[in-house]
Amino acid sequence: MEIINEQALSQCIRDALRAELQEHFKTGGSSKQEQEERLLSKQELATELGVSLVTLTDWMKKGLPFLRLHRRVYFKKSEVLKIMQQDITD
Repeated sequence: MEIINEQALSQCIRDALRAELQEHFKTGGSSKQEQEERLLSKQELATELGVSLVTLTDWMKKGLPFLRLHRRVYFKKSEVLKIMQQDITD
């Protein structure tokens, strides 16, 4: 078994971190799909859609897809937009 010294370990970590940062900045951070898949809280979604929390709660009762994690409610932006587009085209 080979033991790596502190200097070699430090260099490995720096190289790995540098490679990850270069990749991150090359792709511009997060992709559009990652932003859409970020879970939004009720307040965030209501603000983004320009509706009240009461309206959003009413839409949830009418079938707007949401996730419940413990006592909190979250939405996948892509699913909400998909449902809203379907309602417009129907």
